[in-house]
Amino acid sequence: MSKVLVVTSGKGGVGKTTTTAALGAALAQNGQSVVLVDFDVGLRNLDLVMGAERRVVFDLINVIQGDANLAQALIKDKRVPSLSLLPASQTRDKDALTAEGVAKVIEELRKKFDWVICDSPAGIERGAQMAMYHADMAVIVTNPEVSSVRDSDRIIGMLDSTTEKAKKGEKMEKHLLLTRYDPQRASRGDMLGTDDVLEILSIPLLGIIPESGDVLRASNVGAPVTIAEPESAAARAYNDAARRLAGEKLEVTIPTERKGLFDWLFKRRVS
Repeated sequence: MSKVLVVTSGKGGVGKTTTTAALGAALAQNGQSVVLVDFDVGLRNLDLVMGAERRVVFDLINVIQGDANLAQALIKDKRVPSLSLLPASQTRDKDALTAEGVAKVIEELRKKFDWVICDSPAGIERGAQMAMYHADMAVIVTNPEVSSVRDSDRIIGMLDSTTEKAKKGEKMEKHLLLTRYDPQRASRGDMLGTDDVLEILSIPLLGIIPESGDVLRASNVGAPVTIAEPESAAARAYNDAARRLAGEKLEVTIPTERKGLFDWLFKRRVS
């Protein structure tokens, strides 16, 4: 059965688009058919991270307004055949997103793909609301900082009150993905610890993505880190997170710092 997943956060710059690309690529590499939908109308970064910016002819708004059909707008990834992208418009604003148009597009995509992953803009404005409205499940991307966690708590409230599932009285499946985690800074108290974040947000932990230059390098070459740097710690963490999304029960590894060196010690926490 097809699943619609929204990747969201309250604060910008936490890694939503990177996460959308990495989780989508990991699921596709494991045999699932996946489409990534960019809801950040007016900015459009997902095509850059996927290395498809020169291949964009039609976009989500063109499909919603009937200027193109879905087949014309979808871009198939050259590296992973079961992975596709529906880009956002760079010349329109989020008011061009209509409830009826988005519902129709999501319904069409459900019929074609195992996973429909919606890359939400940050915050609580129209684009974010449209991205999350039809979702079956959500990944809330958070940095271990007070402002990021506070804003994510607000997003969790929206998921529980303003989505289609909420209006039906159904509970949405939600997962926390902690990004840019630095065990040295956490040990010094310069950022929140994992337990602190989990206590505040009270949703299952999907994974912890360590702070890594590999993620930035992958984005700069136009590829998800799971494709560009498959042996990196970040790629392994994203791959494990994708497997948990698909239903596997894997322990989440929490990096900790000891004697000034990075040692990967394990605390057990099942998503």
